[in-house]
Order: sequence, then C-alpha cells, then structure tokens
Amino acid sequence: MEGLGAERGRDPALGGRRHRQWNAPVGHQVFRVLYDRRWLAPVERVYQWHFDHERYLRNEASLARVAVLYSEQTATYHTGVGEGDRPDDHVLGMYQALVEARVPFELVHESRLTADHLDAYKLLILADAAALTDAQCDAIRAYVSRGGSLLATFASSLYTDQGERRSDFGLADLFGVSFAGRIDGPMQNSYLSLDADPAGRRHVILEGFGDTSRIINGVFRIDVRPTVACPSPITLVPTYPDLPMEDVYPRVPHTETREIYLREIGASRVAYVPWDIDRTFWEVLSIDHGRLLRNLVSWATNEAPPVEVEGPGVLDVTIWKQRESVAVHLVNLTNPMMMKGPVREILPVGSQRVRVRMPRGVQPTQVRLLTAGTQPPFNVADGVVSLTVPSIDVHEVIAIDVSPVSG
Repeated sequence: MEGLGAERGRDPALGGRRHRQWNAPVGHQVFRVLYDRRWLAPVERVYQWHFDHERYLRNEASLARVAVLYSEQTATYHTGVGEGDRPDDHVLGMYQALVEARVPFELVHESRLTADHLDAYKLLILADAAALTDAQCDAIRAYVSRGGSLLATFASSLYTDQGERRSDFGLADLFGVSFAGRIDGPMQNSYLSLDADPAGRRHVILEGFGDTSRIINGVFRIDVRPTVACPSPITLVPTYPDLPMEDVYPRVPHTETREIYLREIGASRVAYVPWDIDRTFWEVLSIDHGRLLRNLVSWATNEAPPVEVEGPGVLDVTIWKQRESVAVHLVNLTNPMMMKGPVREILPVGSQRVRVRMPRGVQPTQVRLLTAGTQPPFNVADGVVSLTVPSIDVHEVIAIDVSPVSG
C-alpha cells in the first residue's frame, strides 16, 4: 500500500481508488473454503508488481508542497452554521478541487502542527477548520512567520476545540478581518462580481474566467470587517428574491463588500475566503468554484510545483522521494464513480505531458514507466525532467533513478 500514500486512503491493489472496509470474497481464507476464485489472479499480479518495483515504493518522503489540515475537533464538535452546512463537505470539496487541479498534497493532523511536520510544505489549507485551540492557532501563526503560506475558508478558527463560538477568529490577525457577528444563509440568488483594478487589469486568481464579470456565490457566508487595507478582486452581489419572476433582479448590482481577502506578509501569502466555496463546490461542482480554488492555491503557494501534468482526464497526482529515486504516481480517476469505491469499467486516458522538478542535490539518470514496463525518452533542463506518458489505464508510476550532483 505504500505506492500511493496510505495516509490519503488509496490502495494500489484497488487501482489506487479510495477504499473503505470491505467484505472478503465468498469463501475467504478464514473459512478456508474457496468458492470464488476470480480475485486470485488480480491479487497475484498486484503482489508480483509490488515485489518487482519495491525499491520505488518505499515513499521515504513526500515532495508535495501543499498540505490540508485534518481537524477531528471540527468533525466532532462543530455541527455547522446552519442546516445543510456539514463540516466534512468543506474538506471533501477541497479534496476534489485539488485532485481535479492535479496538485500533489498531503493531510496534516491538527495534533502535529509543529515545525518539523509543517515546514516541508509551502502552503497549509484550512478547509473550514472551524474548531481550533489557541495553541493550534499560535502554531499556524508561527508557521506563517517562518515563511509558510495559508489558505483558509469560511469559519476556520471561529470556534474553540469544544465547538464554542469565539467573539472573533482565532486567526483574525492573519486573515486581515474580524467577525462582524452575523452568518448569512442559506442565500438565494447571490453572486460574485469579478473586478478589475483601476488600470483595467484582473488579478491572477481570476485567470481563466474569460469575459464574464459575474459568477455564482456560495450558500453561506460570514459577515466580516476588514482590518487591513487591500483591494479585493471579488466582491459581493447581495441576495435577491427568486420568485415571483418579475422580482428576480439584483437590487444592488455592485458593492465594495470583499469576498476574497489576499495578503502578503514577508515571504508568506494569506488568502481568506469568507464563504463556503469548498462546501458549495462539493455540492454542485461548479467549474468556476473549482477554477477559483485552483488559482488561489497557485497564488498562495507562489512557487513552481514539484510536478506538472497536462492531458485529458481526471488524475490524482502524488510525488515521493526514495533514497535513489523519485516516483510520480498517476491514478486515473476518469470515471463517474471516482469518489466511490467500485468502478464498473476502466476508462483509459490518453497522452500526458509531465514535468518533474528534481529535489536539490540530485540529478536524473534513468526514467521508467513501471506499469507500462517501458523506458520513455526524456529531456532534462534546469533540473526539470520532461517526458510523455502515452496512456494510463488505472495507475502509472514514473520512476526516476537519481544520483548525487557531482561537485
């Protein structure tokens, strides 16, 4: 199970898909009577594949630069701000957005917010991590002071670890806002205005939105007061009736109410989203919300990613370092059942153009595709390995042998 990062709930024996507890085939080994033999050959292939490639699957260190905070306190003690606001949905929406954006990421538990666990990552994401202790807020604040960046959504840090609402965000000083005492929602007919600066230029987080000046809002939003001066590229179009039809029009077409807060603090960048962008994305899968999350992650990370993959389909991308190799795992999730366990049919995806940045101090010597069993041609320039993966059925591993840089 090491080949795809067990901490993210993926098992290569199941094609790299998420898995839950499952029942063994009829007549399994405990009963010692084998009625269903269909599972034997696939398991044999998986075990043989792992044996053949074990040295690339030890996963000694993740090279991901993005981490999502996993808050059991929030899941246990925070019930949401209203009917339909389920805390788990925020994390699931962020997870889905990162997978679709092909961003390698890991999960960091709220009990491990120490420098040795956090500083490997450039960006920490709080997907409505509502219930945090003062000490955990201090640890996140210290992480930002050391150069880490932060992306936080909705009610992150507004509650204590026991689910009691604070008078203000525990991380208000980082967000650049204070809680104004009101939570709106469920909202109807609320939109977001995509604004240009006085020179007519749009912020980089609005790349890819074309010529639209408005997108849909979320369902819940937290009313906040800005405490630092900074323009926002996204502002609120307030709710208005959805019936009767003659009343369906915006009463206020444009406001100065910011719906994204962006700050640069030394080497760190902080983005705070006061509405439920991740939860709404999980619910309706709006491509605009997914694009905005991708752009926010890119802006906040503010560095070249460790691996870039361009091509058709939905791929989960992870990257790991071994003592003498780097392994990039590409899991094909192009399937209508991608967020469930079973898959009825494997839908292969076509050619993928891949760029892998080498860790400091090593240089590539050989590249292999472990599932295809081939050695593709590759180029190296400025520490970046470029190659093409012709196709992926379920799971491909780009195994790059490395050696120390001479001198």
